[in-house]
Amino acid sequence: MDVSCQIAGPQNRLFPCLTARKVLGGPDPLDYISMYRNMGCAAQDVQEHWHYVSFGLSDLYGDNRVHEFTGTDGPSGFGFELTFRLKREAGETAPPTWPAELMQGLARYVFQSENTFCSGDHVSWHSPLDNSESRIQHMLLTEDPQMHPIQTPFGAVSFLQIVGVCAEELQASQQWNGQGILELMRGIKVAGGPWLITDMRRGETIFEIDPHLQQERVDQGIETEGSNLSGVSAKCVWDDLSRPPDDEEDSRSICIGSQPRRLSNKDTEQIRETLRKGLEFNSKAALPPISSQKQNHDRAQIRKDSLESESSAAIVPHELVRTRQLESVHLKFNQESGTLLPLCLRGRLLHGRHFTYKSINGDTAITFVSTGVEGAFATEEHPYAAHGPWLQILLTEEFVEQMLGDLHELGSRDESKLPKEYSWPEKKLKISILPDSVFDNPLQ
Repeated sequence: MDVSCQIAGPQNRLFPCLTARKVLGGPDPLDYISMYRNMGCAAQDVQEHWHYVSFGLSDLYGDNRVHEFTGTDGPSGFGFELTFRLKREAGETAPPTWPAELMQGLARYVFQSENTFCSGDHVSWHSPLDNSESRIQHMLLTEDPQMHPIQTPFGAVSFLQIVGVCAEELQASQQWNGQGILELMRGIKVAGGPWLITDMRRGETIFEIDPHLQQERVDQGIETEGSNLSGVSAKCVWDDLSRPPDDEEDSRSICIGSQPRRLSNKDTEQIRETLRKGLEFNSKAALPPISSQKQNHDRAQIRKDSLESESSAAIVPHELVRTRQLESVHLKFNQESGTLLPLCLRGRLLHGRHFTYKSINGDTAITFVSTGVEGAFATEEHPYAAHGPWLQILLTEEFVEQMLGDLHELGSRDESKLPKEYSWPEKKLKISILPDSVFDNPLQ
């Protein structure tokens, strides 16, 4: 797959960066990363920058050494490669190498999880991308402005560009959507401009550069469109307060410090589906149905989509796990997960959608659903229902409005104020926001 001709013109110099290729038994998931000095485009007010392109997430060989070759009609490997555009600083004669390490880290996640990225996805990194003191500590993904999808002998390949963003911009993309924030950044040269060039020395967010206009557009987008973020990996657990502690029968056993009941692979896939965007704005939201019917085992295995992809195909478990109605539940989140509860309620449930927290420490999952979501096993009559360690909570619009008023202070990230307790006795629901240490050391 030769992509250099698409981006390297007479003024663009190539700096090859070879890595320990996985096909040769090396530790790096990407085969290599090319680095280009891109002279920009004066006509579009695009500044000079370094352009990085990965090789290896797509199928480079077609011989099943790295990726299963399934024909030319489908995706090549994972179907995409990563790119990154970094502002060239005055006096730099060679590109910095840290973006290559960053791309290897993202590729490692893709190979290990088999989750692909899609345009509009975000990556919560929580650290300066270049290990400096920069405010650019997270990433959004979008289509590369120069490199369009191509068809190779081994399938189709698209090019997803990594865009560095500040924490405030990441939060806005979660509350609204990544593409909306990227569009705002395209209109501000110092924030990226038309080609979304990352400047690690950028000291102001788009909301500080243009405080009123940018926030107004985000608020309007949330109000009219809701959020595209349908789920996150999180530190969370839930307790069934209606079950006696010594009741072992069919216990979901997911309290902190206990041994969890494991989901089947098909049920795990079903939970993964609830983390996908697959909810069209103009149609009724739907969760995959619970069914005891078996899948066609002859169906070809496909790659898992992004947790935030635009597709949503129903996954049918191969075995039936009994669904239980619960009388009272206690939800526990760490602080970062807790700050997303207003997003879940305002940006998702008030727009007739669902939102899922999937525990990073096990099979536990908590899905909030609105009354407009089809296929849920929680109902208005029984709003709390468990399918193994997967809990669904159905909230009416009236209760969502009440919770939003009670949870207004969750934007604070001061750990000294933890734990925080919220309780709605008439609904038999309790939520606790706890320090990370509780989840990291469950037996203490």
